Amino acid sequence: MKVRFTGRSIRVRLDDLETDLLLRRQPLELALGWPGGGWSVRLDPDQSGVRAEGGAVMVGLGDQLETLLDPLQEGVSLEGFGGELKIRIEKDFRPEHLE
Repeated sequence: MKVRFTGRSIRVRLDDLETDLLLRRQPLELALGWPGGGWSVRLDPDQSGVRAEGGAVMVGLGDQLETLLDPLQEGVSLEGFGGELKIRIEKDFRPEHLE
């Protein structure tokens, strides 16, 4: 999972193995921690909505999972906190594990 934080947006790119984990209803998480803090993004296929606490953001894909898993769709867009945060989840068709 590749994550890019910019201003008021988060962009997440998934390879085919990560997309398959979501298909099997398994959450994905990427975290960067350091003493006293850190950042993390969690994609949860069984939740809906966007929540945050400290440096952790949870993105519920329950309402968007079918669209995200559609082979004809590149990804999905979500908003959190009344439109204050834009989130884009995309499928990366060049899997990292093959590079």
